[in-house]
Amino acid sequence: MTTTNWAVFEQAEPEFAATVQARFAQYPHHVLATLRKDGSPRVTGLNVSIRGGELWLGMMAGSMKAKDLQHDPRFALHTNPGEGESMPDGDVRISGRAVELLDPPELHRYAEETETAHPFHLFHADLTEVVHVGIEGDDLVIRTWTPEHGLHTLRRGDDDEPPREDPAPDA
Repeated sequence: MTTTNWAVFEQAEPEFAATVQARFAQYPHHVLATLRKDGSPRVTGLNVSIRGGELWLGMMAGSMKAKDLQHDPRFALHTNPGEGESMPDGDVRISGRAVELLDPPELHRYAEETETAHPFHLFHADLTEVVHVGIEGDDLVIRTWTPEHGLHTLRRGDDDEPPREDPAPDA
């Protein structure tokens, strides 16, 4: 099974990846959505780390979000919106599948590098979609990257006109 980690995303779209990473770096705490066993959503807070070519999702041992991901690895991650309503650096959402790291030496190495207390669960993200929404002039600009289709940009004005797609970079 092929996975798309942060390094693959970053290599495909370095500027976009830098924008997304900077947005996550603004605040330490973000919002994770998982699926419970009955299929209903669960939304919880989470600190994330981007290091070594991976987007890491760490959580306390036995947490419900870890159990959710062990049962169904699909997740959505939303950046902390921060203070006020302006969000000058936009809004970021990432979707994917969480892959749990179970190798004790690797978990120990991560814990030492990040000063994480044992025990804990650690997952890295297999990315399926990365979205950045921002404002440019009078336009709402939605940039979406997927492994299958690359980066696409859609612009919506504050009028009744239909959304406009930016031409592909190689067009």
